[in-house]
Amino acid sequence: MPKPEYEFGPVDVVPHTPCNPPIDGLSEQILARDSNSDAVTRILTFEPGTDTSPNGVLTHDFWEEVFIFEGSFVDQRLGREFKAGDWATRPPGMEHGPWKSENGAKMFEVRYYSAESQEQP
Repeated sequence: MPKPEYEFGPVDVVPHTPCNPPIDGLSEQILARDSNSDAVTRILTFEPGTDTSPNGVLTHDFWEEVFIFEGSFVDQRLGREFKAGDWATRPPGMEHGPWKSENGAKMFEVRYYSAESQEQP
C-alpha cells in the first residue's frame, strides 16, 4: 500500500519510537510509510549528547534525502559539523556517519527506492 493520504496535522502527536538499530538518545517519528516498499517519511531526533558510533558507518539500498531543521551534529568520519539549514541527498550505497550531537538535532528525512532497486530479487 502506498503512503497514506494525510492532510495537515501537528507533528507533536506522532509518537517518538526507537530507531533500528537502537541508539541511546536517537528516536524517529514516522510520518508516513509505504508498507510495500518500506519507503518512509520521518523526523529523526538526536537528543543532546547522542553518539551513533556504535552503529559505525552506514550504507543502505535506498535513496535518502535529509534536511536539518534544528540543531547540529558532527560527522565523525568526515570531521565536519552540519547544522540547521544543511541538507543531503544520498544514493544507495553512499557511506555516511557516524555522528555525534552535543546539543541535539532534528532532521526531516525521506527514504525511497528507485524503480530499478524494486525490480531486483
